[in-house]
Amino acid sequence: MPKECEHFIQKEKVTQNTKSCEECEKEHLPVVALRMCLICGHVGCCDSSVGKHATKHFEETGHPVMQAVPENIWKWCYVHEEYY
Repeated sequence: MPKECEHFIQKEKVTQNTKSCEECEKEHLPVVALRMCLICGHVGCCDSSVGKHATKHFEETGHPVMQAVPENIWKWCYVHEEYY
């Protein structure tokens, strides 16, 4: 894994704002895995899910980093397209 990028520099710890992908719940879509935005705590589904709501959150907000939840074993930077 590369050295952590500048997008992961945070002033405050972020906590997830929901325990599931609210967009998938509203749309009645199945969820494969969840991702949490490390800027605002939004929880969205992964790109293997039909909705791809974590990526849509990045595209709509520009928030560049997320991590797998609940296990928090890796992080992703959308800008650099790299795992950390």
